[in-house]
Amino acid sequence: MRARWRDVQVSLAAGGLEVSCRVENAGGEAWRPAEGFAFSYQIFDPATGSLIEDGRRSVPGEEVAPGQSAPLRLQVALPAAPGNYRIYVSPLVEHQAWFYETGSPFLLVEARVREGTAELRRHLVATLDRVRRETLLRVAGRAFWYPVRTLVRNWSLIRSLVRRDIAGRYRGSYAGLFWTVIHPLLMMVTYYFVFGIVLRARFGSDERPSSFVLYFLAGMLPWLAFSEAVGRAAGVVLAHATFVKKLVFPVEILPVNLAVAGLVSELFGALIFGAGLWYFGRPFSATMLYLPLLVIPQFLFTLGLCWFLAALGVFFRDVGQLIGFLLTLWFFVTPICYPEASLPQGWLWLFSQNPLYILVRQYRLILLEGSAPEWASLGKLAGASAVVFLAGHAWFYKLRRSFADLV
Repeated sequence: MRARWRDVQVSLAAGGLEVSCRVENAGGEAWRPAEGFAFSYQIFDPATGSLIEDGRRSVPGEEVAPGQSAPLRLQVALPAAPGNYRIYVSPLVEHQAWFYETGSPFLLVEARVREGTAELRRHLVATLDRVRRETLLRVAGRAFWYPVRTLVRNWSLIRSLVRRDIAGRYRGSYAGLFWTVIHPLLMMVTYYFVFGIVLRARFGSDERPSSFVLYFLAGMLPWLAFSEAVGRAAGVVLAHATFVKKLVFPVEILPVNLAVAGLVSELFGALIFGAGLWYFGRPFSATMLYLPLLVIPQFLFTLGLCWFLAALGVFFRDVGQLIGFLLTLWFFVTPICYPEASLPQGWLWLFSQNPLYILVRQYRLILLEGSAPEWASLGKLAGASAVVFLAGHAWFYKLRRSFADLV
């Protein structure tokens, strides 16, 4: 079942396209119309790969022996709906198989319908393997480019939403925006009282309470941004149902808003940490300049999880309740309020795979110990964060078309 295409011409015609060519029988068996042989086409949606339409059959007037060719003149009727379309023109045997499905070359035509007018984009002789490779490359390119495009195109809107979110969170309260400082400060004071005073946890051989305070604050910085964003992610689409149902709005930026707002909370936490360094007379090390190298993978990891949970929360409303418990568990298995030495040594290899464990350790190295980050651990974190970032966006992008029917 092989065909060879000769003198291919594709042109626009009323209502669609016209294909004319000669098709040579390059196989070992004759093409017999009496046994169901014909030429036809199928129209696919290139975005989803879904079959849209099976075209009319064109039956040759006589049997085509191996080495002989038959003329083909085919009218392809394109759908009226605007969009991109991919047409496969191929021989087939009824109730058996299309030739292209067996690896035979076929005629691939790509067209677009816009404002009621058909446009021919390209045509070529291809194989199914080539189409699959091109599709894979195109999907991979989109997976890398679309998340970045989301941030670049909508950055001004993201900034506006972040300001609105932070201002609206404390609107009507006496302290107003000062709660962005008071809230993390009260949380840090609470944990310090429990672990530093009641349980008398200490880091290393330094028994001074000030040492515990600074190590604890350094560990809380990445956790502040991460937990705030992830804790709200499952309900963010539901909370903005109007945007999803009634407006032309890039819903993929809603989780971005949470991740950026979390960084703002971390910024205020960093101011508290800086005040603590000054108060306790600790030096400001030049290794603090490594901080952006930690914040970038942290942001990518957080945003990827937010995209994943935001989409999942639309389908399963219980996710929001479960996330609160999981974050509490995640907090206590991360050495924030206690030293790493307190973890079971036999299980340290497992705990060290925790991305927050790596972040907390690197934060303390550059902010308190005057050391550069552990590059091997940071590299693993960056790789994992990139995968979570891309996979989270792909998951959200795939499911977002269903949101309007569910919120």
